[in-house]
Amino acid sequence: MSARANNLPNNFSLLIKPGGAACNLACAYCFYLDKAQLYPGSPLRMPDEVLEACLRQLLDSPPGAPVEVAWQGGEPTLMGLDFFRRSLELVQRHRRPGQTVAYSLQTNGLRLDDAWCAFFKQHGFLIGLSMDGPGEMHDAYRRDKGGRGSFAQVRAAWELLQKHQVDTNILCAVHAANVSDPLAVYRFFRDGLQARFLQFIPIVEREGEGVSARSVPAAAFGAFLSGIFDEWLRRDVGQVFVQTFDSALASWYGLPASLCIFRETCGANLVLEHNGDLYACDHFVDPPHRLGNLLERPMRALVASPQQQRFGREKRDRLPAVCRSCDVRFACQGECPRNRFLPAPDGQPGWNYLCAGYKSFFHHIDAPMRRMAELLRQGRAPAEIMPLMGEAPG
Repeated sequence: MSARANNLPNNFSLLIKPGGAACNLACAYCFYLDKAQLYPGSPLRMPDEVLEACLRQLLDSPPGAPVEVAWQGGEPTLMGLDFFRRSLELVQRHRRPGQTVAYSLQTNGLRLDDAWCAFFKQHGFLIGLSMDGPGEMHDAYRRDKGGRGSFAQVRAAWELLQKHQVDTNILCAVHAANVSDPLAVYRFFRDGLQARFLQFIPIVEREGEGVSARSVPAAAFGAFLSGIFDEWLRRDVGQVFVQTFDSALASWYGLPASLCIFRETCGANLVLEHNGDLYACDHFVDPPHRLGNLLERPMRALVASPQQQRFGREKRDRLPAVCRSCDVRFACQGECPRNRFLPAPDGQPGWNYLCAGYKSFFHHIDAPMRRMAELLRQGRAPAEIMPLMGEAPG
């Protein structure tokens, strides 16, 4: 989540899924619900033994290195507030003097109340709240198990989080129901919610030889990002922070992309399931990508295993020739391997489904990104680009 760095010691980050795939929604596009089939008969609740081993191993980090404890699901709040109180007690038991620990949690918001939000505020949690735009767009796919839309409950959760002054990011999935009106989505978050940290996540669902009707069309996704970028560039630089734009600016400035999907290699963003199984990535929770169990082998040894190192290198090593010669490779790097399932124009495998959209978007932002990168090199704020581009904020 973009409001805070998510770097754990030894250069890996971990998403902890204490309830596995358990969720109180039935979002039409959810890729994680079927992960429950990996654990038939499981109650999908992290035992205390696994919880303590996880936190103890995370805190066993080099002196001075910050530790991020990041909770995700499924829906992690189904574990109950007492589970998270116990987690913080375990952190206090195992942390070393002066050790910095930051907490984050991604939620659909349905279970949040004053007690939850007061807890988040007291302990400095960063909350990622999933919301797909205004009501009709959000409710198109984010429905409960009875088929009812969840927008009203999520909006109420946002208001509760703001009431308690909890640091909150919006996590917006981009799909067939909202991709055609990027400014309605962006302005709803910016003006309707006063949200200042946004993530836009493309929905790409494999279906047969193609993708589902819910999936975002590649070119339309590029137009969606470009439309929001133009509005942001005109009036919101330095005021609203869009994770994709932040990552792109890092690339134009010559730094590694802040988003793993745009880095040359991967393998540093892992997932811990409820029973202690460690997997290569959130999008590769399957038997071939299971690295082991932290009760049987320390997490850091699993991260350093040849299997995981090979997984990380394959993103670079399997990049098609058309991508290697692309003029925006430095910003894209073939994006996420989960989306690289098309044949390239020359027939090579591993071409990214979203290529047309990302290529169009990165070309669209090239000139202003160059100017913002130059402002940074001069020790100036990227926001100074707004009057330079002939448009003052307002």
